[in-house]
Amino acid sequence: MAELPREIRGVMIPVTGGRVLLPNATVAEVITYSAPERVDGAPSWLLGRLGWRGWRLPLFSFPILAGHATEESTANARVTVLKALGGSAKMPFIAMLAQGFPRLTTVTQDLLLTTGDHTELAPGVRAEVLVRDDHAVIPDLGAIEAMVAEAMAA
Repeated sequence: MAELPREIRGVMIPVTGGRVLLPNATVAEVITYSAPERVDGAPSWLLGRLGWRGWRLPLFSFPILAGHATEESTANARVTVLKALGGSAKMPFIAMLAQGFPRLTTVTQDLLLTTGDHTELAPGVRAEVLVRDDHAVIPDLGAIEAMVAEAMAA
């Protein structure tokens, strides 16, 4: 059996009301926010589509999707372009609204502590964790991609 890596390069992405922790390898680029094209009938967390390198990426708000916020500020916002994990040729990337620039961090098993009481997690949330003294949420990117695909198809 292959040995798991002792440390992972992670990215702490500031979002409204907290931070999202992702492996650095999932982030394709961080770009300046521009107003997205609206998607008719989309849920409030799907902010629209925006252009990036010839793609029209669905832009979502993680805090609204997870129920941690009811609205987002776009003043000084950034967009984190994420590599989609689902392998869809139609949607190889998705975009998440960020409230600033991500910060690189090294994550080891000793530094990552699960928080919470293990009750049911919010939609799109894989875990709530502490990394050093920073509280963060690890998103369930597979579930989020499925939710985005369903919302885009409606």
